Parts: sequence; C-alpha cells; structure tokens
Amino acid sequence: MDKLDIIRRIGQEKIVAVIRANSSEEGLKIVDAVVKGGIKLIELTLTVPGAIDIIKELVKKYDGEDVVIGAGTVLDSETGRLAILSGAKFVVSPSHNLDLIRLCNRYRVPIMPGAQTVSEVIANLEAGADIIKIFPGDAYSPKIIKSFNGPLPQGLFMPTGGVSVENAAEWLKTGAYAIGTGSSLTKGAQTGDFNAITEEAKRFVAAVNKND
Repeated sequence: MDKLDIIRRIGQEKIVAVIRANSSEEGLKIVDAVVKGGIKLIELTLTVPGAIDIIKELVKKYDGEDVVIGAGTVLDSETGRLAILSGAKFVVSPSHNLDLIRLCNRYRVPIMPGAQTVSEVIANLEAGADIIKIFPGDAYSPKIIKSFNGPLPQGLFMPTGGVSVENAAEWLKTGAYAIGTGSSLTKGAQTGDFNAITEEAKRFVAAVNKND
C-alpha cells in the first residue's frame, strides 16, 4: 500500500486504535479484539514488551486482510527504522523529531509526530510531517482543532489522549482529520474482558460513521 493510500485511508476511516499492553500476549489479544470490533488501523506502541516482534507477527497474521499495522511511541530514527523494517506501515511519535521525520520521508512511510502548540505544528509541517498528532488531546477541548486550522488550514490533525466514544464526533466535527484512541477503547484489558474491547470498538466505529 502506497504512502498516499495509507494517509487517505486514515482520513476515510477516521479512527486509529492505540495499543498499549503489559505483555506481548496481552497486546496480541487486544489487537484481535479491536479488529473484530471493526477498527482496522492499528498503532502498536513501542512501550509494549517485544513490540517490534509483535508488529512482525501482526503484519504476517493480517497479510491480505484489510488491516493496517503501524508503530507508535517512536522516539527516534533508529527505532523508527526498526519499526519500518518490521513491517509498520505508518509511524507515530508523541513529539517533534526531525531525524525521525526525515527517515520516514526517505522511505515514504507516513509520519505523525506530536504537537501541542502552533510553533510545534509549524515545525512538524516544515519538516514534512503528514499528519499532526495533537497530544495529549485531553489537555484541550475539541475546539483546539478549529483554532489550529485557522492559521494552518493545510494541516491534518489527529487528537490522541482523552478521545472517547462520547467526544469522538465532536473532535471530528471541529475539523480533526482522524482520531486516535487508546485507554478508553482498551480498558477492558485491565480485567481480561476482551469482549468488552470488541464492543467498545463497535461503538467507536458507530460514533465515527454517525458523524459522516
């Protein structure tokens, strides 16, 4: 899948599942539950033990299916290269890292670095970022997207952190290109209730589609 196809796909589906877990086994179970619930854009964070190997396994497992596996919490270009070699189709970072952005552009892999201020957004855009991750989203209200889009209408924004079923539609209505959701989506893993994750994924998909 080409870089532009992935960026377009993110804008069409509008929701990226951010996967954090305490073990490789838990991470795999969470991903399976999320995909079963209808969310097909997966950001496996590199804070998960054995994340690089998990990405390889997921890419192989979902080969030929309509699921896109990316890497999250990528802090530097070295780790970014490992993620890309493992098969990650997009890379997400919580902050601006010029070397990481350059690396992803070199290999035509979508890069979504984090930002909190207009200056950080501009720095990311000037470096060649594809989508700007507004993080942490719960530090703002959804109106921040409209505020950013005022002087920067060319920016594509994806709030992450504090995005829930209850406010997902509001984020999108104020101009978010997509939303990223983690703990709100996967909280069922805390009690081993992976069916609850599947049901929450279905609610997220319904909330996003209702906004169309």
